[in-house]
Amino acid sequence: MPYRYRSDRPGIVFVLATIIILSVSIWGLFFPGNMEAVTSDMLTIFLDSFGWFYVLAVSFFLAFCLFLGFGPYRHMKLGKPKDEPEYSFYTWIGMLFAAGMGVGLVFWGVAEPMAHYVNPPPNVDVEGGTQAAAETGLLYGIFHWGMHPWSVYAIVALALAFAKYRKNLPGLVSSAFYPILKDRVAGPIGKGIDLLATVGTTVGIATSLGLSTLQVSGGLEEVAGIGNTTQLQLIIIGGVTVIFLISVVSGINRGMRYLSIVNLTLMAALLVAVVSFGPTLFIFEHFTKTFGDYVSSAVQLSFDTTPYSDNEWMGEWTFFYWAWIISWSPFVGTFIARVSRGRTLQQFMIGVLFVPTLVSVFWFAAFGGTGLHMELFQNLGQAEAVAEKPENGLFLVLQQLPLGLMLSIAALILILIFFITSANSATFVLGVFTSQGSLSPKTPVLITWGLLISTVAASLLLSGGLEGLQSTAIMTALPFTLLIVTMCIAVFMSLRSEGAEKHRVEPPKDW
Repeated sequence: MPYRYRSDRPGIVFVLATIIILSVSIWGLFFPGNMEAVTSDMLTIFLDSFGWFYVLAVSFFLAFCLFLGFGPYRHMKLGKPKDEPEYSFYTWIGMLFAAGMGVGLVFWGVAEPMAHYVNPPPNVDVEGGTQAAAETGLLYGIFHWGMHPWSVYAIVALALAFAKYRKNLPGLVSSAFYPILKDRVAGPIGKGIDLLATVGTTVGIATSLGLSTLQVSGGLEEVAGIGNTTQLQLIIIGGVTVIFLISVVSGINRGMRYLSIVNLTLMAALLVAVVSFGPTLFIFEHFTKTFGDYVSSAVQLSFDTTPYSDNEWMGEWTFFYWAWIISWSPFVGTFIARVSRGRTLQQFMIGVLFVPTLVSVFWFAAFGGTGLHMELFQNLGQAEAVAEKPENGLFLVLQQLPLGLMLSIAALILILIFFITSANSATFVLGVFTSQGSLSPKTPVLITWGLLISTVAASLLLSGGLEGLQSTAIMTALPFTLLIVTMCIAVFMSLRSEGAEKHRVEPPKDW
């Protein structure tokens, strides 16, 4: 019989994780120069030594997800055979985006294609500032926000959902390893896994919150003329922290559910506005072309590294993205598992891999394509400014459209809601991790983690800004990459032991 925890009180994982995160926060807040120097040196070592491993691992995760979604186990459910989905398909997708990718799409939708337009990848023989560079910029943006990152989330979510809903194990990352470790997951090995997941997740979350803070401050600079200073960024973090702590203690069904619906609706409205007011025909043509380029180039892009040059570009983009996604995948995976009960593996993979990828393709074609159209055909000369300050890119583009001020204000509201929903769900998940798997963490635990992740985000901004966020994410992701590889083995062992035919169920009619 699988083990059970008898209490939802915080345990040793909570104590040790709090000490580690608090120590990192103090280091960044009081010795930012030293932290920046140390992380910069360590980053160089990690990029040169392990970049290839991130690339290979994420490609493997995607292949494994495709096998699960379309192989012999595709009709097995995340839950018991008679379980039905708790949320409608629209609400479910909204919650996935709120937790997994909304912040990144809004931040990089304009900034990344424009940055690649100015500085193309070194392994692509194109000159910056050309049409070829523009096409390459959109392609790499979609690659970085398509199926590959979502496959990481999907693996973690599947492993946790099977453990929680099929085996009735605690909602802990260590529970995913039960097929391999059995009851030893309740001992020191399991505690070590949960501690590693908690610390890595906190850093990954802090990276996302730091990006949101940079973009909000950049938006205020472009819209209201307020100086984008460190003081402003700290004020933003403090204000949003108060809001999301109020939201998180109200519970996931009341707080996150409605915020996610509002978020997805506002995101869709902003997308429609850009397509309508921007170069509409250019956007649809580029969507078609870029989607085709993505499909035809997916395998080659999946395994791209730069063995004949330094890893600077790859480190700033592909390696950073994969590491960032991996570092906070315990949080996103746990949250996706929480809201996906009752869906089959095939439904799950379609919703988690393909729907977000299609949205990402169209989002980049609309926002990145609009920015590139302004650069190529209107000669606005904004690409260099966007590459220098990516947090301002979205607002620089929106202000050139009709109703630019209103669109910029709507974008600010969207970012703030994404900020709140991401922090909200992250605080809940960290509370679960450090409350022995309880899905109802106590309010003091939630408040503690809300304050800690905001403090870490502030310390990372003080000790290096965007570069500091990237460096820390890349370094903390390595050990958890190994754990996710092991998760794949555990998931396959669990599926094989239950049998594809024995637990075969028909997909529900209403998704």
